[in-house]
Amino acid sequence: MIVVTGATGGLGNGVVRGLLARGVPAGEVVAAVRAPEKAADLAALGVTVRHADYDRPETLEPAFAGAAKLLLVSSVGTDEVRLAQHRAVLAAAGRAGVRLLAYTSLVEADTNPLGLAGTHRATERAIAESGLPHVLLRNGWYTENYLWRLPAAVARGELLGSGGEGRVAAAARADFAEAAAEVLTLDDQAGRVYELTGDTAWTAAELAAEAAAATGRPVAYRDIPGEEYAATLAAAGLPPFAVDLFVDADLRVSEGALATVSDDLAKLLGRPTTPLAASVAAALAD
Repeated sequence: MIVVTGATGGLGNGVVRGLLARGVPAGEVVAAVRAPEKAADLAALGVTVRHADYDRPETLEPAFAGAAKLLLVSSVGTDEVRLAQHRAVLAAAGRAGVRLLAYTSLVEADTNPLGLAGTHRATERAIAESGLPHVLLRNGWYTENYLWRLPAAVARGELLGSGGEGRVAAAARADFAEAAAEVLTLDDQAGRVYELTGDTAWTAAELAAEAAAATGRPVAYRDIPGEEYAATLAAAGLPPFAVDLFVDADLRVSEGALATVSDDLAKLLGRPTTPLAASVAAALAD
């Protein structure tokens, strides 16, 4: 049995569907979710849906019962909250007798200067200390972290950010989900560390150019100070922790934090990663 946490989220849902596409019987897949009523689409496919709330540790061990493999999809929120949630999952996984834990970490987590990396480093240490056999899926930046900003950028003819000329080897969320599903179906994964990135690294100016190409409208990138970028994100409705995350990421990108390209993701996919142009075109198709 394979248990996937966060299965109502974009990544977790994609992993569950990826497992089914690889021939894993639906009866051997568990979607562990905070709100089971939101997983009706997976239940309709024959997947078992169990209640698993990171903030309610008593729900976790029952959700993981019988699991040979468990995917811990990293949570969202402040560092302190996230680490406590991850530790609760690890404790429950140990009690449930999970034989392989897979964790969605951050690319080059051990050295990555992003503020977000701190929780991932601490979680990786906690995983090692737990004694659970494990595999680390160190995901790079999602292309979707930028795509939601494009409609407004096209409307005003300007994409704003603080990444300067820094490059980002991002990949589509669906690519990361497919890779996780692949790893969960492979044998002998304990001890493996995958650095998962897109095949190419691109700049914000190149992203703006792709938006212009997809719409036939002029879109230019304008670099702004972090404080100004934070204000634009807050005005767009992002919560404070998300504003801090994205501003920090852009500033670190300007220093090269997410520029490393690895072929681990493409190898797991058995194909090239989704091109930036395809992701932009799909996001702006409406």
